[in-house]
Amino acid sequence: MHQQDLEQGYGSVYLPFALERKYPHADRAWIWQFVFPSLNRSRDPRSGVIRRHHLHESGMQRSLKRAVHTTGITKRVSCHTFRHSFATHLLEASYDIRTVQELLGHKDVKTTMIYTHVLNRGGRGVRSPLDL
Repeated sequence: MHQQDLEQGYGSVYLPFALERKYPHADRAWIWQFVFPSLNRSRDPRSGVIRRHHLHESGMQRSLKRAVHTTGITKRVSCHTFRHSFATHLLEASYDIRTVQELLGHKDVKTTMIYTHVLNRGGRGVRSPLDL
């Protein structure tokens, strides 16, 4: 999609701060493009340039809802479910709670501690280095 946009004279993204002046062609480089781009191009309200923006979060939520329905999953699933799953898996893999806190962007470790209730291993949660 990005290559097609470039070939058609588009393919640039808005760069924050003074990056556009510092790196004049970076706005067209693949590394700066959105991971989940919109299907349509639109006019950037800041500059008037026509470019592709990111996929709106509601589109991602609709796609996930459709996928959950299609697979027959009866539990409530949202995009935020993946965040919870990510945190829980890190803790299950014995990552440090402070590392998980930093990755999730929590200011207070108490917020991150919420994820530890799922582990609930009791004494079985202690693993010997020999078991690894």
